[in-house]
Amino acid sequence: MHIDARLIDDKSIIEGDICIIGAGATGISIALEWANSPYKVILLEGGGFEYDDKVQELYNGEITGQPYYPMKSSRLHYFGGSTGHWGGMCSNFDEIDFEKRDWVEHSGWPVSLQEIASFYPRVHPILDLGPYEWDLKYWQKEKPSFLHLPLDEKVIWSKMWQFSPPTRFGTKYKETITNAKNIHLYTYANVVDITATENTAAVKEVVIKNYAGKQHTVKAKYFVMACCSIQNARLLLASNKQAAAGLGNQNDVVGRYFMEHPQLKSGELWLKDSNPYELYKMDGAKPRAELALSATKQKELKVLNGTISLMPLEFSKNKISSIKMWSNDDPRKSLDSLKKYYTLDKRNFFQRKFMSSDLYKAYGLITTMEQAPNPSSRVFLSNEKDSLGVPRANLDWKMLPIDKKTVRKINQLLGQQVGEAGIGRVKLADFLLDENDDSMPQYISGGWHHIGTTRMSDNPKEGVVDINCQVHGVNNLYITGASCFPTGGAVNPTYTAVAISLRISDYLKQKMKGLEIV
Repeated sequence: MHIDARLIDDKSIIEGDICIIGAGATGISIALEWANSPYKVILLEGGGFEYDDKVQELYNGEITGQPYYPMKSSRLHYFGGSTGHWGGMCSNFDEIDFEKRDWVEHSGWPVSLQEIASFYPRVHPILDLGPYEWDLKYWQKEKPSFLHLPLDEKVIWSKMWQFSPPTRFGTKYKETITNAKNIHLYTYANVVDITATENTAAVKEVVIKNYAGKQHTVKAKYFVMACCSIQNARLLLASNKQAAAGLGNQNDVVGRYFMEHPQLKSGELWLKDSNPYELYKMDGAKPRAELALSATKQKELKVLNGTISLMPLEFSKNKISSIKMWSNDDPRKSLDSLKKYYTLDKRNFFQRKFMSSDLYKAYGLITTMEQAPNPSSRVFLSNEKDSLGVPRANLDWKMLPIDKKTVRKINQLLGQQVGEAGIGRVKLADFLLDENDDSMPQYISGGWHHIGTTRMSDNPKEGVVDINCQVHGVNNLYITGASCFPTGGAVNPTYTAVAISLRISDYLKQKMKGLEIV
C-alpha cells in the first residue's frame, strides 16, 4: 500500500507494529521479510519514486578534512535509495575483518563472521547474484580462461567478486511493496525527529515532515533506522529534546569512526609475457578477482586489509580520479560525467577501446583499502538547517598513518611476488616511495561507501548499537546498514549490509512473537 504523505490530512497519527526509516537497499530488504505477515509495517521514504531536487537538497552539507564527494550527490534520496546509481559489486568479508587486531585500534566485531555469513545465501536472490560461491577454484572450473597470477597465496591471493545486474530496488521491488496489504509505504515522509521517553529508555514516536508543509506522527512498537551512515548519525544527533547530546549519544560515539574505502592509482605492473588475464578483467557482467593481501601478511606487517585491481595501462595512465569527475551537487550531472568518461556500454568498454593484444603486457594498479577506524573521522551537526528545520550534517573525513602504510606495503609485496615468480616487475607510484611520508594525496577517491558512525560494540562507551543492532539504552530502536560496521574490510558494503538487515529482521520477528506470548 502506498500513501503520499503530502496528500493526507495534516498532523495525521500513523500507527504500526514496526516502523522502518528509509527505503533503500537495507530498508526495503527488511520490509520484504515482513510482507504478507500479520504485522503492520510502516516504511518511510523521504522522497518519492523519482528524483526530486527539493528532496535531494536535504542531504546537502559541508565537507572538511580529506576532500570528498559533494554531500548532496553522494547518496540518492528517493524510493530505492542509492541502488539507483549503485555499481553492483559484491564480495564477502574475510575472517580477519571481524577479529580484534592489536595493531588496529578500535577493531573487532562483537559478532562472528560465521554468524553474519549464515545470512549471505539469502542475500543472493535479493541482489540477483549468482551462486553462493566465493572460492576461486569453483569459478576456474566454471570458466577455464580464469588463469590467475602465479603468486604465493600466503602473501597475495585472488579474491572473487560477483556483480549484481545491478538490482535497482526502486524498480524491482516497487510493486511487491505497494501491493503488500500489510506494508504501508509513505513517500515524502522525511523523519525530522525521534521522540523518546523522558528517560530515553524507548522511542515513543517519530515526526515526519515534507515540503508541502505537512507534519505527521508515527507510533510503533519497534523502529529501525535504515538511512545511510551520514543520515543515521545526523538524525540521532538532531533528536536531542530528551538527550541534549543526541539520542544514543551518551558516550559521544554517534557520528564518529566514519570510514570509506580509499581508492587510488598505486603503480604499474609490467609483464614479461603478454597475457589478458580474464580473471581480473572488469566488465560488470561476470565474476572477477582482485589481488588481496593475505591475513598472514596483514598480521606480520601490522597493516590493514586491501586489494589491487588491474587496469590496462593505456587506460590507467589517463584515468581521472572519480572524486574529480563526481564533483557536481546534482547527482544526475555527476553520474553523466562518469558515463561520458567510461561510455554507456561498460560491459564492452575495455574490449572495444583498450584490450587489443599488444596492451596485455602492461597494467595500471588500482588499490582499494580498508580504512582504520578513527574517532576523529566523523559526522557532526552544522549550525545551518535544511528547509525542514533539521541541522545539516558536516563530514570531517580523516586518515591515519596506518592507511598510507597499508597502500605502500601491499604494492611492495606485489612487486616482490611478481619478481620472485619471474613474470615481470612492479613500478610504485611516486607518492609511495618516501617511507617517512604518511600523507595521502589529495586526489584519493572513495567508493561512495559510507561506513561507521553508529558502530556495533558490546561496550556502550565504544559503540552506538549492541550485537543485535539495538541502540544502547533504547530498547525499541535499531539501526541497520554499513553505519553499524565496526570496521569496513576491503570489500563493497552492500552485500554484508543486506545480510545484517536480514539478521535484524529475524531477531525482531522473535521479539514480536515474545510480545504475543506476553
